[in-house]
Amino acid sequence: MVLARSILFQIAFFLNVALITLVFLPLFVLPRKAGIWPMKLWARINLVLLRVICGTRMEVRGRENIPTEGALIAAKHQAAWETFALMPLLPDPAYILKKELFLLPLFGWYARKFQMIGIDRSAGTKALADIGVKGQAAIDEGRQVIIFPEGTRTLPGAEPAYKNGTAHLYHRLERPVVPVALNSGLFWPRGTIKRYPGTIVVEFLPAIPPGLGLKAFRNRLVDEIETASDRLYVEGCRERGVEPVQRAGQTLA
Repeated sequence: MVLARSILFQIAFFLNVALITLVFLPLFVLPRKAGIWPMKLWARINLVLLRVICGTRMEVRGRENIPTEGALIAAKHQAAWETFALMPLLPDPAYILKKELFLLPLFGWYARKFQMIGIDRSAGTKALADIGVKGQAAIDEGRQVIIFPEGTRTLPGAEPAYKNGTAHLYHRLERPVVPVALNSGLFWPRGTIKRYPGTIVVEFLPAIPPGLGLKAFRNRLVDEIETASDRLYVEGCRERGVEPVQRAGQTLA
């Protein structure tokens, strides 16, 4: 049953992509701010489809910590889910994503039109400088810049591997950073088409203020995101009826 529903959802998901992108192509003549709402509509429809077809719901915690002005948001990354699900929650989001996604038909057109921030992950320090410039411009415009500190999806319960990009942006932009924890990988696992019923929880944590040293900031960011994500992971495992994987030195309650 899970597999059949998951296949049906995948079909509906891609039909939604095609429908929204084609229907709203005329909005390309409008300024970015006037035309971003179709991307949020696309995300909301995806969430409805996921709930109705697969029984996978979304719960948002810490709404009081969601920024309404220019800010940097550092989110745990376990699934493709958060690449769209966070979008409707923010006034004017700008994702930092790999530049190859700009080459995708339809989706790439929209990502470029609505000024998502493409990064060449093979460019090293040049890439850091580039996202610094683009991130500064987006935040100065009042946008919420979303970065995934680990750079790629990680399995729930896996050892964290945070990159330098978030600390670099924090130091350059001198703005608060809002950490985001989640447990999406339990219900939208990588490497499979299956989507499991249950509740994906995303939690916006209190902002880390500017002014910390790079090492102190990185340690705090990792500790806050991982502690909260571990808690949500255990909560999700109980809902799914599976045993949590415990890494070395970790205590799960």
